[in-house]
Amino acid sequence: MASDPDKLMAKADKMTKLSLTRWNADWRNATALYEQAGNAYRLARKFEQAKEAFEKASKGHEMQASPWDAAKHMETAGALAKDVGNWNEVSDFYRRASELYMECGRAQPASDALAKGARALEDAMPDGAIQLYTDACTVLEEDGKEQMAFDLYRAATNVYIKLEKYTDAATFLLRLALAADKCNATHSQCKAYLSAIIVYLYAHDFEQAEKCYNDCCQVDAFMNSDQNRAASRLMSAYTDGDVEEIKRAAQSNIVSNLDHVIIKIARKLPTGDVSGFKRGAIEPEDPLDEDDLT
Repeated sequence: MASDPDKLMAKADKMTKLSLTRWNADWRNATALYEQAGNAYRLARKFEQAKEAFEKASKGHEMQASPWDAAKHMETAGALAKDVGNWNEVSDFYRRASELYMECGRAQPASDALAKGARALEDAMPDGAIQLYTDACTVLEEDGKEQMAFDLYRAATNVYIKLEKYTDAATFLLRLALAADKCNATHSQCKAYLSAIIVYLYAHDFEQAEKCYNDCCQVDAFMNSDQNRAASRLMSAYTDGDVEEIKRAAQSNIVSNLDHVIIKIARKLPTGDVSGFKRGAIEPEDPLDEDDLT
């Protein structure tokens, strides 16, 4: 029995089904059997069966009013769903794990579960990954833990850039800046502002970059920062139509201290005819290569 997960599953299923002779489901013993079966299937690399076993084990813990243990098993089921390429289940399982952690009043694990799901989906379902990252940020924001979400804002931004959704990427960077402001994380705030301006410039939207720059200059912390000086240098170079100065500004040490993906797009500036920027948004002519995003 111990080495036969199929028999363990059958026995556990029987314990949870009511009949004329069984009036109450024995979830405690059934859950232990589902866990044993799940581990055995996983060792045998039977991931589909293991996924089902851990999903049932999760339900067993729910039935015993143990949402924390239920969430742990739901995360395991999510990881196994990734192994078998069932992307919709990946999203569903990690979302359910997050909900169960929230039942325990634990925002950080709830956000972590969504982030794990997002990372699993980045290549196969990038739009789904962005939604999970966004929800993971929201969980922490609502719990007053914005500082714990900084890496999640950046991860979502990277996926947006990979999808060439530059306006969305810049918007998310500004959301990071707002969160950093609430945490008094001035350096992160200023880096996010500069990054957003660079994204707009990369997208050939000089008008929006200029508006963003002017808005950021209303913030005292940014006005007195190295990042403001770097942004000002870039904006002046664009205004002057000075391609070589744009390239030099994009190579500055301040820009080199931004996130990897932002550095990559900055190194490609200007991506077209500088005189075209003042006419509004134009599609970038030089999308990032896959290698640039890894």
